[in-house]
Amino acid sequence: MTEKELEAIKRHIAGATVWHHSPFESLESYSNGFELSREFIEKWSIPFYARIGRTEADWLNQLISIKPEITTEVIEQSLGDFNWRTRQTGAFFAAITDQPQYIDIIGTHLLKSEVCYAGGVYAMVFAFFNTEKCVEYLNLYLDYYLTKPDLWFDQADVMQAVMYLDRKNSTHHLERHLPQWYEFIKNKPDWNPQISTAHLERNLALMMAVKEASVG
Repeated sequence: MTEKELEAIKRHIAGATVWHHSPFESLESYSNGFELSREFIEKWSIPFYARIGRTEADWLNQLISIKPEITTEVIEQSLGDFNWRTRQTGAFFAAITDQPQYIDIIGTHLLKSEVCYAGGVYAMVFAFFNTEKCVEYLNLYLDYYLTKPDLWFDQADVMQAVMYLDRKNSTHHLERHLPQWYEFIKNKPDWNPQISTAHLERNLALMMAVKEASVG
C-alpha cells in the first residue's frame, strides 16, 4: 500500500468521507500540526464524543464533574485535531465552559465541512452562544450547502439552529432558506421536511445547566 493510499484511509477514518470543492477552501482551518497522544484521546475524546446529543442525568453529572479540568489547551488541541470525534468534543467543551473566543475556529470548521458528523455539534454550539457571528456562519453555511443536493451533510441541523435563533432573537433568517431547503430535500425521502427544535432545545438546556453548575 502506498503512502498516498494510507493517508486516504487515515482521512476516511477521521471523517473525511466525501471529497468536495467549496468557496470556503481558502479559509485556514485551525490545526495542531501534531498527532494527539493516546492518553489525551482516551481522556478527552473517547468518554465524550458518542454522548454529545444525549440529555440523561448521568451525562449531565459527568460533564459537571469534569468541567473544572477543561482548560483552553484541551479545547484548542481538540479543535485542532483532524478528526470528527475530537473536533466536536472541542466545540462542545468551548460552549459548556463559556468560551466564545473559539467561534471563528468552529465557524471555519463548519463552513469547510472537512469531516462528517461534527457539523451538527457546531450548529448546536452556535445556537448556544447566540452571537451575531454565530448567526452569520449558520446563514453562510445554508446559502451554499443548500444548493448542493448531493452533499448530504448537516443542513438539517443548521436549519434547526437558525429556526431556534430566529425565535429567540425575533429575526426571520429561516424564511429565505425555506425555498432552497424544500428543493434540497427532493432527493432525500428519509429527511423530514418539517424543521423542529425540540431535540436541540433539550440539549441547550443541558449545556446551560453544565455552564451554570458549580463544583465543590
